[in-house]
Amino acid sequence: MSIPTYSGLEPLRIFPGSNFVNIGERTNVTGSAAFRKLIKNGNYDEAVSVARQQVENGAQVIDVNLDEGMIDGVEAMRKFLNLIAAEPDIARVPVMVDSSKFSVIEAGLKCLQGKGIANSISLKEGEAEFLRQAKIIHRLGAATVVMCFDEQGQADNFERRIAIAQRSYDLLTQKAGFAPHDIIIDANILTVATGMAEHDRYAIDFIEAVRWIKQHLPGALT
Repeated sequence: MSIPTYSGLEPLRIFPGSNFVNIGERTNVTGSAAFRKLIKNGNYDEAVSVARQQVENGAQVIDVNLDEGMIDGVEAMRKFLNLIAAEPDIARVPVMVDSSKFSVIEAGLKCLQGKGIANSISLKEGEAEFLRQAKIIHRLGAATVVMCFDEQGQADNFERRIAIAQRSYDLLTQKAGFAPHDIIIDANILTVATGMAEHDRYAIDFIEAVRWIKQHLPGALT
């Protein structure tokens, strides 16, 4: 059985029975106002310090998202990743290149020293665009996160989640050259306890979808 493996300067292997992987998200402008301010102001030295602190605190992967409307995402991603690549204490861990813009993901993957993770692609724009992006990611040697999202929108129930997961898995393994262990399926954790009856099954549908993916899409991660 193939072992999912990612790398910075050092490998990260996900063995059967491994605990969850600790992904540091403080280098994500959508989740950290402080980091967003540093990037927006061009304070990259302190931004690199944020990445270092995450690794020191136990992050096994660093998620980097620079989707700030006031900056050039491609250039910012290149600059930041090249800076952390020059810091061995940070560069030892794999990087997850995270963006809603595929051009930024592609630019980021080209800067990585090891095997990174693209976050993310989906079927939102149809199969042709999905495969185009997937083949670029594969050519650049990365794994990919796949959102349960298709031409009709975000999957919000069990049936839609597993249908999109199966379709994505088949396309990636049969037409884009991906090994199953390089596919990470995001089954969509949606808001629960909203008080709305139509949301009552969100949590259980997610859990059941993850179980189904583990049972029916051999090798894929969630």
